[in-house]
Amino acid sequence: MRYNKVIVLKNGAECCLRNGMECDGQAVFDNFNLTHGETDYLLTYPDENCFDVMRESQFLKEKSESKDEIEMVAVVGDVVVGTAGIEAVGKKYKIRHRAEFGISVAKEFWGLGIGQALTAACIECAKAAGYVQLELNVVAGNVRALSIYKKAGFVEYGRNPKGFNSRLAGFQEVIYMRLEL
Repeated sequence: MRYNKVIVLKNGAECCLRNGMECDGQAVFDNFNLTHGETDYLLTYPDENCFDVMRESQFLKEKSESKDEIEMVAVVGDVVVGTAGIEAVGKKYKIRHRAEFGISVAKEFWGLGIGQALTAACIECAKAAGYVQLELNVVAGNVRALSIYKKAGFVEYGRNPKGFNSRLAGFQEVIYMRLEL
């Protein structure tokens, strides 16, 4: 699946949204560790990253060659400032219509429209891949993300009051959201 689009951010800077490529492995690895250390809203902590640069590069190569999955990067200047992707829930008939969505943006770039643009791009790609439903999990306290997802049309379909166990805040409620495509 291919994607490439340049957007203008709220601060006037240009941001390129495109497929992550094998050569982006180091930059995406660094961005993952940065973003997962900046907020308590993401699934893992940097010390739980099971990828090294080589495995990240291989993952990006696989996604760039996929017809129905994508890992996208948001690049400002020559710096990867965010990532987002869609991944099949599974290949079996009963669930192959569903995809999961995930996103992270470096805190320095919050509020500039990157999250909204990455979300819209992933929705576009999920539709093009033929998925019927896009799903995500979000910490209930993550009001910025919730706002983006609701604007994009995601609706809540359940909650888990102890969905995440934060090292900093204890248990966090997780909201399950879905978008019919």
